[in-house]
Amino acid sequence: MAETITFFVDKLSNLAVQEASLFGGVEGQISLLRNELEWISLFLEEASAAHTDDRRLKLWMNQIRDAAYDAEDVIDEFIGRLEHQRHRRLQNLKFLRVVLPTCVIFADKLPLIHELDGRMKEINVKIEKILANKSRYCVENAMMPSGAWSSSSPNEVVTWGEKRLPIVEEADVVGMKDEAEAVKQMLLINGELERGVVAIVGMSGLGKTTLAKKVYNDPDVNHHFQCRALVYVSQVYTIRELLMGIANNVMRETDHMRNMGENQLGNEVRKYLDEKRYLIVLDDVWSIQVWNGLCLYLPESNGSRVLITTRNEQIALDAYAKLYRLRPLGEKESWELFLKKTFPTRSRSTISQVVCPAELEDVGKKITGKCKGMPLAIVVSGGLLSRKEKTPSSWEKILRSMEWHLSQGPESCMGILALSYKDLPYFLKSCFLYCGVFPEDCEIKASKLIRMWVAEGFVQARGEETVEEGVGEDYLEELIHRSMIQVVKRKWDGRVKSCRMHDLLRDLAISKAKDSKFFEVRGNIFAYPFNPRRLIAHDSQNISQHLSNCHRLRSLIGSIHIPQVNFWSCLRSAKLLTVLDLTLTADPDREIPEMKLPKEIGEFIHLKYFRFLGPRKTRFPWSIGRLINLETLDLRDNFYLDIPFSIWKLHQLRHLYLGAYVILRMPIRDRRCFSSHLGIDKMTNLQTLYVEEHGWVVRRGLPKLTQLRKLYIGEPNMSSNISYELIFPSNLVELMLDCCCLKQDPMLTLGKLPNLRALKLISNAYIGKKITYSSGAFSRLEFLGLKGLSYLKKLIVEESALPSLKTLQIYSCYQMENLLHQLQKLKSLQQVKLKNMNHSLIEEIENTKGEEFDKNRLITSIT
Repeated sequence: MAETITFFVDKLSNLAVQEASLFGGVEGQISLLRNELEWISLFLEEASAAHTDDRRLKLWMNQIRDAAYDAEDVIDEFIGRLEHQRHRRLQNLKFLRVVLPTCVIFADKLPLIHELDGRMKEINVKIEKILANKSRYCVENAMMPSGAWSSSSPNEVVTWGEKRLPIVEEADVVGMKDEAEAVKQMLLINGELERGVVAIVGMSGLGKTTLAKKVYNDPDVNHHFQCRALVYVSQVYTIRELLMGIANNVMRETDHMRNMGENQLGNEVRKYLDEKRYLIVLDDVWSIQVWNGLCLYLPESNGSRVLITTRNEQIALDAYAKLYRLRPLGEKESWELFLKKTFPTRSRSTISQVVCPAELEDVGKKITGKCKGMPLAIVVSGGLLSRKEKTPSSWEKILRSMEWHLSQGPESCMGILALSYKDLPYFLKSCFLYCGVFPEDCEIKASKLIRMWVAEGFVQARGEETVEEGVGEDYLEELIHRSMIQVVKRKWDGRVKSCRMHDLLRDLAISKAKDSKFFEVRGNIFAYPFNPRRLIAHDSQNISQHLSNCHRLRSLIGSIHIPQVNFWSCLRSAKLLTVLDLTLTADPDREIPEMKLPKEIGEFIHLKYFRFLGPRKTRFPWSIGRLINLETLDLRDNFYLDIPFSIWKLHQLRHLYLGAYVILRMPIRDRRCFSSHLGIDKMTNLQTLYVEEHGWVVRRGLPKLTQLRKLYIGEPNMSSNISYELIFPSNLVELMLDCCCLKQDPMLTLGKLPNLRALKLISNAYIGKKITYSSGAFSRLEFLGLKGLSYLKKLIVEESALPSLKTLQIYSCYQMENLLHQLQKLKSLQQVKLKNMNHSLIEEIENTKGEEFDKNRLITSIT
């Protein structure tokens, strides 16, 4: 609640500075509102942490929140109408726009300013009455002392890169050695040549996924099976999606595969797995239909295995699986896990090295006992206590709070999780709740999550740090440190690449979001009146009728089934949209060849984050150039895009992702004066650029993008080469070249980039036989990935080349030879990963393991 008010106060302050001339004579009312809300925000920070469910306090807080929402809507509607008026005036009086008197422009604004002044006065009077009710109905008496709770400010979040103790990932933290060994033996049992099914069964929060991942990553399992795949199923799935997940793990995904139907894709998977000994892990299965649909495409011979995790034992029985019933942790294991989470260390130390102070041991064991052997509850409780003072009084407060929560109902684990949510600093609560907008068991891209946070206004600036890579990533690491979010993958530099939310924590987020009107999920929208602030609609049909009155809608996230009558026209009322993350789906037997987005999409001038996936071909209107506040435009998953030249007007754009085939549409009147310069240099705020046709990245454009940090260039038709005179910006940090078919060794050019830290060449980005890293080249490069370079035979590393390289990954370079001698020249190298290489190269490296190999401190992973 407090975070909602705080974000709006910051917005008012920024508007007062940046748009001083915009509000005319309304500054007084806006200043009055801002000052009042600053005091309210301080009170709400304490109230939101208060240990109470008092209905008076909840009602008062809800009324304050709604009043703040009303004020924000009024101001943004005013800005939108003003922008619409300006655009219409320029269209109608374009020939006069240079000489149009200022007094005429101000006269146009007067009616809008007068209306804004009246509505702001109404809101201020409303807030004044709500504040009076605080004393009249003794709302303050409903608050209890909250000494156990956090009142952190955004500046108090620990900076991940400097102060945080790296925590051990869940697979290591939980242990489960005996359980993992038992499941492993069930998978590796000799003599059974038929396909076998093993099921881990247990209630939510017991660690089924953690155990399955631990077994999946076991070296013996890795060595025994020729190929492996781990797929998250959950309640919402399609067999085709699961098949694609398997294919992505065991095969090389192609554009052709992405366009296959279920039967065709299933046959491809079965053909690949045939004659191989495979392991498929299906995590979080809720229906036997998952197994019935997939088993048709999984060959039954060669001793292959399928590992299922499920809460429902009947599903395992119906799949004729061998059962492993996962039990709650014992007292000793629970205590060990609790210590590791409560007292995190910098190393993977044994439990004997983790010591609980004697004065805390008794209360600590009482806290652990309340968790009833549930690993998730223990992990979350430990994460909570790791942020508290290590004193008996502090821990006793937590224990009393746990007892209160557990007394409120049978869902004991949910009560403990709610306790950890309450302990979050106010500015992290919205970030946590927002993670609930993603589908169950979804692997969430960290960059996407943080950019959506930024678009929503949840991430507050802090000194000189960047909002996304600085503050936003610290927020995410803080949630991970508190065990509210789980890490799935990390990037080459240790930053989070993707994360996931446990289903119980997601249930908690959805419950809290509904209670505070933070967002609504599609299943709850039939209550009247329906006018949500954020709407989550995954796999929704017949939603159009509910959108026509959603004039307060700020975010629409989900998958919408088409065709739906008047979907876009119904969405027109939502002119305050800030986040639009939309996937349009259709029946498999009803292909929609082309979709034209309506020109009204240009009226969403507040839009900051826009991701869209449509049918095979999507045509965008010229009005897209009016999205003046857009920061992220993600169209990368679209096959064919028709985009107007007006896209270059999006000067605030920071992240641009484009699909496989793109047509840049120009107005007929401008074509005769059009040159080879496409205009990308106008986007001077770009930090990320993802293009699959290098024609968009011309010689004169790139060097002017002084903020560009990450660049992806692909060539999907494999028919042309990037001009070798392409000039990359010197500030580039990450570069990926894909399917470019370069004939000349690109390292001579790329090695001169002074800030490049990560480089990937994939899928025949280079078709030569030799790559040379010249002396002194790539002075700051830390990560090098070479994947699918079919013609590459040799790497040559000259003296003092790649002095900072830490990680080298080489996958599917089948002709590579004589690698070991070159590796030994890389003195900073810490990790080498080789996958799908020729057997003679692997034998050479394996036979050379010993002192000569170890003195270069290489940690080699070969699969």
